[in-house]
Amino acid sequence: MQLIQRTFGLIGYPLGHSFSAGHFARKFEVEKLVGYQYLNFEIPSVELLVSIINQNSELAGLNVTIPYKQSVLPYLDFIDPEAKTIGAVNTVKIIRSGEQIALHGYNTDVTGFLRSISVWPLNSGIRALVFGTGGSSLAIRYALAQLGIQFRVVSRNPEPGGLSYDNLTDSLASESRLWINCTPVGMHPDVSGLLPLPWQALTANHYLYDLVYNPCVTGFLLKGLGAGAETMNGRQMLVEQAEESWRIWTGQTG
Repeated sequence: MQLIQRTFGLIGYPLGHSFSAGHFARKFEVEKLVGYQYLNFEIPSVELLVSIINQNSELAGLNVTIPYKQSVLPYLDFIDPEAKTIGAVNTVKIIRSGEQIALHGYNTDVTGFLRSISVWPLNSGIRALVFGTGGSSLAIRYALAQLGIQFRVVSRNPEPGGLSYDNLTDSLASESRLWINCTPVGMHPDVSGLLPLPWQALTANHYLYDLVYNPCVTGFLLKGLGAGAETMNGRQMLVEQAEESWRIWTGQTG
């Protein structure tokens, strides 16, 4: 029987299909990391984080997904300055010293997004629309600011300065050539979901980026393809952010 030496995992609710679990299982196999495992911890409340850590003494790191990227913050002993500025964490490093346990929070979504989107010839003159206001949206907005790209945030319940879907005009949608879906709309199993957007404003000069990766072509991306736009799902972003998480947990790259 294989002795488990180090465990990593993912907290969220619901989890369903997990990219991270498959990614790290393959990584452990390819790199011959015996005694390593990655588990999904589907918890209905972020308060259960404490019991998960206490019950799994070999747990060394966690990824954090919907809906806990913001609510996990009060449980952390240290928050990386970039993650603190963003206001969301998706990676937790668990540091154990005898009876003492310290939780350090980071945000690798920014790195994942910037690396994945670098294949597009975007410049600071392009404008963007960001759909959704959750933890992923906060990271994407931070990344866009890093690129010098102006953006507007669109959601069902607008933040101050934001727009509702009803207020998004054809003109603004047409002028904003980068559209980024940070909502779970269209994600498996409800693949028929579609944001109420002015799709008629899409052109072949648009770029559509969907953080959803299952299915690989969402309704959001299908609309873009139909208009001849460039499209990308969130899979490569997940690969990049997972590898950045690994570097944070272990100090190793690759």
